[in-house]
Amino acid sequence: MIESISSASLKEQQVNQAESPLYWYAAYTASRHEKTVAEHLRQREVECFLPLYETVHRWKNGRHRVQLPLFPSYVFVRMGVRDRLRVLQVPGLVQLVTFQASPAALPDSEIETLRGALESGVLAQPYRYLNVGSKVEICRGPLQGMTGILLRHQGQFRVVISVEMIMRSIVVEVDGSDVVAVDRKAARLALVDSRESERGAVA
Repeated sequence: MIESISSASLKEQQVNQAESPLYWYAAYTASRHEKTVAEHLRQREVECFLPLYETVHRWKNGRHRVQLPLFPSYVFVRMGVRDRLRVLQVPGLVQLVTFQASPAALPDSEIETLRGALESGVLAQPYRYLNVGSKVEICRGPLQGMTGILLRHQGQFRVVISVEMIMRSIVVEVDGSDVVAVDRKAARLALVDSRESERGAVA
């Protein structure tokens, strides 16, 4: 009897785990604990993503290149509901970012695009949180599909990309030909749809 109950419970647990989809979440960490948290997550076989950038720091013994988090105090975690307790028990991890008391999932496409772009060598730096300005979409390159706020400085173009859920931003340099105004793109798409509708009506 005990054996059959144990087998049934194990089977039910395996089914629940198999049916638990994986999503990306933002985990808030204690100050300067991002790398430690990421390492603990990997040891627990939980997929995580800690975006880093390289900069130069000056200490008493000279200047040194260091890698720092692009989003200070945050690590991105890909997990199912079943992993929540295991993730929250990680030393240095304070909490998961929530919405209405539940962990708030991030768009897979945004995280995967950002991770792929950094792995391909795209240079990014932290930037003050910015969500007002000329909104553009990057239409070419590793960051294709990402939207942000366009900045112009001394003839160069930069795009500020924000993760709204954590109110953090980064900035990347782009060519002017690699971005399109979001409003202009929307207008162009509406015009195409209108023309296609007209052709359908004539046919």
